[in-house]
Formats: sequence, structure tokens, C-alpha cells
Amino acid sequence: MLTSKRIADVMTVSRLVLAILMIWLGVTAGASVIGLIAWLLIVSWTTDCLDGILARRNKPVVNNWIGEHDLEFDISVAFGVLVYLAAAGFINLWLAILYCLIWMGVFWLFGLRSALGKLFQAPVYGWFILVVLWNAPGPGYWLLAWILVVVLLTWPRFPNEVIPSFFAGFRETNSR
Repeated sequence: MLTSKRIADVMTVSRLVLAILMIWLGVTAGASVIGLIAWLLIVSWTTDCLDGILARRNKPVVNNWIGEHDLEFDISVAFGVLVYLAAAGFINLWLAILYCLIWMGVFWLFGLRSALGKLFQAPVYGWFILVVLWNAPGPGYWLLAWILVVVLLTWPRFPNEVIPSFFAGFRETNSR
């Protein structure tokens, strides 16, 4: 039976598929597909926004392996973008490897926590947005517009819940 939770799970797993596609496109097509990668990232971000809403609509709420590993699926997308950037020549491969090694150490020391996962993703996405704006401004503007729309749509929640929970995650990490 098709439930909102199953749809949410498919959306979550689709982010891993999108990450693998980004890596493959980076290796096979390189810089020429940067606009497509931007659109794939928008799809990924959209599924990330919607999967939690859909999963919570399922009554009773069901926890499963996919939902419990949502952060790992999110990180896989940032990793896919990072590998794309390196494979397409937008960043040095050794810098990307060093970045991943440092974060592997951070995750090993402190665990895979939401705040740390978001901190892993933020510089990758920030750099990608700058690269897209420089090389394919149209999709770059769509990335910025998507971020703006999501912040506006979630505005009461964004400053009151999202930002405080992000910083609370660091307090939790530091108390470990």
C-alpha cells in the first residue's frame, strides 16, 4: 500500500541516486553540465524539504532505517556536489579529498550529528552556488531564488526553531 511514509522514503533515497548521478556526470561530462547539476540540487533540496512533512503525515508515525539515516542521505548529496566540483575541475581534487578526510575525522570524534552534518554541507553548497553563478548564472539565480522562497515559506519556523536547533546541536557536541 502506498503511504505518505513510503513516498517520503522514496524521496529520501532519491537523494542518494541524485548524488551518484552528480558524480557520474562530473566524471563523464565535466563542467559542461553545471546547470544540470544545479537543477538536480534543487530537486534534491526539494525532496529534503518535503520528505519529513510527508513522513509525519503517516499515522501512526513509523520510524525506519531510511528515516533514521536521513542525515546520511543529505550528506551524500553534498558529497556528490563536492565530487562533481572536483571531477569537473572547479576545485582541486586534493583539496576535496582533504576536506572529506577532515570531516571523516570530525564525524569519528563527535559522531554524525545534525549540526555537524549541516556544517559539512554548507561550504560545499556555498562554493557550488558561487561557481554556478559565475559559470551558469540562470540556474545560479534559481538556486538563490529557491533558498529565498524556502526561507520565506518557513519564516516563523526558520528563525525560531531551525537556527536555534542548529546552535543547540553544537552545544550538545561540545558537551560530549
